[in-house]
Amino acid sequence: MTTRIQTLADSATGLRFTESPRWHDGKLWFLDIHDRRIKTVDLTGSVATVLELPFLPNGFGLTPEGTVVVGDAFQRRIYRGAGGALQELADISGLTEFCLSDGIVDARGRLYVGDIGYNFVDPAARPVETCVIVLVGPDGRASVVADKLSFPNGMAITPSGRKLIVGETMGHRLTAFDIQEDGSLSNRRVWAQLPSSVGPDGICLDAQGAVWCANPEGEDSVVRVREGGEITDRIQVDTHAYAVMLGGPERRHLFICTSGSHDPAEIHRKPTACFQVVEVEVPGAGIP
Repeated sequence: MTTRIQTLADSATGLRFTESPRWHDGKLWFLDIHDRRIKTVDLTGSVATVLELPFLPNGFGLTPEGTVVVGDAFQRRIYRGAGGALQELADISGLTEFCLSDGIVDARGRLYVGDIGYNFVDPAARPVETCVIVLVGPDGRASVVADKLSFPNGMAITPSGRKLIVGETMGHRLTAFDIQEDGSLSNRRVWAQLPSSVGPDGICLDAQGAVWCANPEGEDSVVRVREGGEITDRIQVDTHAYAVMLGGPERRHLFICTSGSHDPAEIHRKPTACFQVVEVEVPGAGIP
């Protein structure tokens, strides 16, 4: 695949570390984690703050009505945006360990959010394979719907709303579940076992059912994967890619969140966050 990569916005516009991009209402909404804000960027590169946050966020989505749902990564509490303010929706600290990872809000306003499960800021800490996915309903009720995962990260839901795919970063695989009527997950299976050079971070779906994966540690910064594991497309960027989203007027703009580092001290000293964009042939589908 021949790619023409363009820069949409970068640290010169105030970006520090971007994650969880979501196309909504003609703009890309995203977390700027180390700036503690939810922001938007449009196709002209204009960046705006939607909501300032009193915590480091992770686990972010928008309900069908456009209501913000976001997690406090370290306190492991979930909040809902209401009139420019935040209301606590659920405390899931008793269901998770250390820090929240990525999340997604489905068409019914339910949040699925992963659990990193270990102290990633401690170089001596070992990754664990006991991470969970927690479901938080619009009423705030929360439950563990999947366990024994190896760092669940980016998630996507198919257009039917009946299947969730999650990237297991440390497991080098994409894992699928069937979504039941009550939001619980069943029929866990490996959707694609990936090579050891691919540790999927943020993901999104296209209309052919393939998954685009950000791959921050690999030579291929972004890969497109079919069910079963075939890699059909590879994209290289000049730093590291952490998340992807198919958006734009026809959902054929592949937005890539990049940064030279995810180390908080280095980001504070010299942020290198950037949104890069590639136009692709197959449009996006499903959620996000």
